[in-house]
Amino acid sequence: MNAAEKGQRYAKIFRKAGAYLGKGNIARAIEVLKAGETLARELGDLAMARRFAADAARASHAAETPR
Repeated sequence: MNAAEKGQRYAKIFRKAGAYLGKGNIARAIEVLKAGETLARELGDLAMARRFAADAARASHAAETPR
């Protein structure tokens, strides 16, 4: 898989997670982000895996924080 294909797959995952977050479905967004982290690790892209993990952690924290 070349860099452009990886970028397209990552972008699709981030868009999907963003759509779930926008709808208030935080649990599903975290699930999508964790799947993205797994994909990035499988592709050997540790920097992107860390980004997915950080976004999942932020979403999880936002879910736990009372408004």
